[in-house]
Amino acid sequence: MFPVTRTDSPLPKGDALTLPAPFLRWFAEKGWRPRAHQLELLARAEAGESTLLIAPTGAGKTLAGFLPSLVDLTRRGRIPPGSAFVGIHTLYISPLKALAVDIERNLMKPVSEMVLPVRIENRTGDTPQGKRQRQKLNPPDLLLTTPEQLALLIADGEAERFFKDLRYVVFDELHSLVTSKRGHLLSLGLARLRRLAHRLQSIGLSATVAEPMELQRWLVAQAPGKDNHAGLITVSGGAKPEISILRSDNHVPWAGHSARYAIADVYEAIKAHGTTLLFVNTRSQAEMLFKELWTINDDNLPIALHHGSLDVAQRRRVEAAMAENRLRAVVATSTLDLGIDWGDVDLVVHVGAPKGASRLAQRIGRANHRMDEPSRAILVPANRFEVMECQAALDANYVGAQDTPPIGKGALDVLAQHVLGMACAKPFDAVELYEEVTSAAPYTGLSWEDFERAVDLVATGGYALRTYERYARIRKTKEGLWRVSNPMVAQQYRLNVGTIVESPMLNVRMVKRNARGSLGRGGMSLGKVEEYFLEMLSPGDTFLFSGRVLRFEGIRENECLVSQAFSIDAKVPSYAGGKFPLSTYLAAQVRRMLADPGRRAHLPEQVRDWLALQNDVSVLPRENELLIETFPRGSRHYMVIYAFEGRLAHQTLGMLLTRRLDRAGLKPLGFVATDYSLAVWALDDMGAAFRAGAPSLGELLDEDMLGDDLEAWLNESFLLKRTFRNCAVIAGLIEQRHPGKEKTGRQITVSADLIYDVLRMHEPDHILLEATRNDAAAGLLDIGRLGAMLKRIKGHVMLRRLDHISPLAIPVMLEIGRESVHGEAHDFLLTEAADDLINEAMGQHKGIS
Repeated sequence: MFPVTRTDSPLPKGDALTLPAPFLRWFAEKGWRPRAHQLELLARAEAGESTLLIAPTGAGKTLAGFLPSLVDLTRRGRIPPGSAFVGIHTLYISPLKALAVDIERNLMKPVSEMVLPVRIENRTGDTPQGKRQRQKLNPPDLLLTTPEQLALLIADGEAERFFKDLRYVVFDELHSLVTSKRGHLLSLGLARLRRLAHRLQSIGLSATVAEPMELQRWLVAQAPGKDNHAGLITVSGGAKPEISILRSDNHVPWAGHSARYAIADVYEAIKAHGTTLLFVNTRSQAEMLFKELWTINDDNLPIALHHGSLDVAQRRRVEAAMAENRLRAVVATSTLDLGIDWGDVDLVVHVGAPKGASRLAQRIGRANHRMDEPSRAILVPANRFEVMECQAALDANYVGAQDTPPIGKGALDVLAQHVLGMACAKPFDAVELYEEVTSAAPYTGLSWEDFERAVDLVATGGYALRTYERYARIRKTKEGLWRVSNPMVAQQYRLNVGTIVESPMLNVRMVKRNARGSLGRGGMSLGKVEEYFLEMLSPGDTFLFSGRVLRFEGIRENECLVSQAFSIDAKVPSYAGGKFPLSTYLAAQVRRMLADPGRRAHLPEQVRDWLALQNDVSVLPRENELLIETFPRGSRHYMVIYAFEGRLAHQTLGMLLTRRLDRAGLKPLGFVATDYSLAVWALDDMGAAFRAGAPSLGELLDEDMLGDDLEAWLNESFLLKRTFRNCAVIAGLIEQRHPGKEKTGRQITVSADLIYDVLRMHEPDHILLEATRNDAAAGLLDIGRLGAMLKRIKGHVMLRRLDHISPLAIPVMLEIGRESVHGEAHDFLLTEAADDLINEAMGQHKGIS
């Protein structure tokens, strides 16, 4: 539960003087003693210092984070009935609903055993409205919640009263909270809490940190010309994890992400351990893996499924069963990879490459959640390139390498949402709010001009939209304060708060046909599926969801109606945003592995043979070298670029490169990008053209492609429109939900597209267009990473002209046909089956298996 020191360890100095009697009795009864870092954090908190605690999994971070609160509340004692209103004492912020529920369950045990005068409750999006209202009137001492709920609470008219007694705010898994727009909104919420509660102290808990000072600054108020930061406690040690890569006798696939070849091996691992947690990277992978395991589950082992699209009641049942050790295995996505304390998990199996060293460390920490016992994990690569990536991640874990992204500059659309929220709480003075906002670490460099633009966006929609009354959400009073235009604005804010903009989803409801063949009403809710996926289905089609094969019956209002089906050929939902990009650190390690025969020696025989044959047929690139291969196949010519910079950077490179190839008269037809390489196909021999010098590879891959070519492509593509849609929703310019009504995905998209076109034509410097470009550059395009690659490979490009496909090219060639250059390749898509491609390669290069 909460790790502590055994009685045979030295007693840290001062614990008898620091801890109240109930704590000392409880520790003695358990045969435990508090750890030194837990007491140090308590001492710093009592001295008024905000602190960041970095400790390995199982070191007792959670108890350390709550100890100052529990001790202070114990000394305060219970509030007598009839006393004046007392607000919450401690606010705990979790990145996951499941983690908040788990912490409440684990915290209640010692609190009840010590009979502490402490009331603990959680508040998430799943909390009933009646309970939320009661919490405002009668606040608990400790409130466990999420960033979105904090945004709602500080936007309430009673926020000042509710938070006036707040002493501590505890941020769990801080590294995962701060690096996204969600973290930007949370930083603004923390800045408001500091204004409402002048004695507030922040406590950050994290096990995975690349740059601690960034988090230390994030925890406290920033000021011009000062380097304010929280204190730091670092706990070293902990048992090293025991990680292995699955060595299967089966054929490791060339491409794909299913890892079906290893299902039998994974099942044997589940049988050999008490409880196994199986992580995958996407919800569709989770559904597939769960189905495959049940298909071969001859021992009837209790195996469950957990991901964010499932109904909340089903998720809670799985979490409860896991906590009570009633399950042998759970297949999960990132919904369970942070902090949850299940000490009886014996093994973590990661199906598919983890895509990041820090993500792997976080996930394997769910096994044997104790500091002095090693976590055990098995990595199951889905294809041959992933074997190398898994080896790189394993090596990174043993040397303690981290690749968490930086916090980044505060997003402007998030700022607009916060401005509206503060107006919902009470009228605000712009200068005072600006000072508050710029005390938040991500917004320290925000200019007054950009702040005014954000306020103007909320007040008018911007110059091009100011004639439309619906965009005037705040107005200036004669006293110079900004207030909401009408109560409906505050209501709509509460319905739309947050920065997580998911693809439009429809509820999936199980129904039965009556005797007349008509669909009944009611039935069990199974969860939600992306609307665009359902629009591709026709009545009678089957798909896999919630561990069942379902028959699509149709869409009624905003619900997808399904019935039970028994087809084994079910379509699997394709969830948007489910692919993690390959981290920069792991990409560099894979390049080094290809260049170093010594590092390749640890790879499985199948993969070693594949790379050795590549070296015989073509070449393996050196670490800072870019290998480009060209070869004919059928009536087309192909160019494969092995950049190893991740799917996002490769997609952007493909878009820009095909534009340049087209200008050079090389007639590119399409491209496809993976995490590891980029393949372009054309009518003419691109390799011959490069040798002829028109154009040169250096010219094609020059850094200047990120200038005018990028600008021209962005103006023509739909990518910015998709990105603008999300920014507009976050900024509140477009509401997804209205009282008693929810917009469909199509309605939101149409509204966003209309506004985008108006702004591009009449106000190209609009603040949301700027926010859109910032998002696209940092996220969907990975411009910074692509620019670094182009700079790195300058003068180090190696061209190999081949007669046939190379062994290294087979994985990306299997992807061809899934993505094409807009408007160019519809008549030229290749339709050869994957088996034909592999047989062709095997026939030309003996020894590939």
